[in-house]
Amino acid sequence: MSAGGQAQFRYTQTPSKVIHLRNLPWECHEDELIEICNPFGKVINTKGNVGANKNQAFVEFAELGQAIAMVSYYASSPEPAQVRGKTVYIQYSNRHEIVHNKSPGDVPGNVLLVTIEGVEAGDVSIEVIHLVFSAFGFVHKIATFEKAAGFQALIQFSDIETASTAKTHLDGRSIPGYLLPEHIPACNLRISYSAHTDLNIKFQSHRSRDYTNPYLPVNPTAFEGAVQSGAGPDGKKLEPESNVLLASIENMQYAVTLDALHTVFSAFGPVQKIAIFEKNGGTQALIQYPDVTTATVAKEALEGHCIYDGGYCKLHLTYSRHTDLNIKVLICLS
Repeated sequence: MSAGGQAQFRYTQTPSKVIHLRNLPWECHEDELIEICNPFGKVINTKGNVGANKNQAFVEFAELGQAIAMVSYYASSPEPAQVRGKTVYIQYSNRHEIVHNKSPGDVPGNVLLVTIEGVEAGDVSIEVIHLVFSAFGFVHKIATFEKAAGFQALIQFSDIETASTAKTHLDGRSIPGYLLPEHIPACNLRISYSAHTDLNIKFQSHRSRDYTNPYLPVNPTAFEGAVQSGAGPDGKKLEPESNVLLASIENMQYAVTLDALHTVFSAFGPVQKIAIFEKNGGTQALIQYPDVTTATVAKEALEGHCIYDGGYCKLHLTYSRHTDLNIKVLICLS
């Protein structure tokens, strides 16, 4: 079909406020659809990842004239519509509005129900779950549990918008392998909205956390067995915890500066002090947090993490016996 014929076909369709987009890239996000449509008017609804190959979408404009403007523009433009460099085909839809047949799990809320596929309780720590989801906003509370569907977690954000952003970006994705123990295979996330709006967390434990209430008591039985035996769940001797981490840096192909360490470690909380030094022919660093909890989260998340791509500057972390570093020379970390 010629370019002229294709344009004529589009013009002869009955105009609609809803446009149909085809040949979209895999897992095209709602914000990408809105970005391509925004120049022509206000987008009031979208429905993406439809069709057998999940490469089609529908976008509904507030007014009919806005949809006509977009279809007319690309019908006559020498430059096709593109998303991520891929040509997208645009035409009017046969429908006049987008209707979502929502189940209870599709009604947006500020609490997400997350099923972590292919793992059992204990395979994925609550610290890793917190790290993954806090990339999209402040996580208020987390509760984990086991159901027939598998290992699940409820994750509470402050508002629906933040929860929706996290769901959009993480649903169907895998937890990064470097955050998981070596024996754990890739595990996918299936995410829906929960009917809950405010989780009732009674204790801080390895199964539940309330990040808004640091004074909430620790579950007295949560780590009882580990404390009595002096060993963790894997049988290894438990380290005395500290708010200061000792980082040993392997495979030093690039220089590791204070700024680089501050950038990496401050992702998990406010870093108070950093000291870098040489010992036994290797580079080490001490990183001080305000409390043990923050240090523990950083330690679990960053153990084995490589600061640079290619496996360079790999971190191995232990707790330091220090609790307050004595920094005599002040270097601004800005």
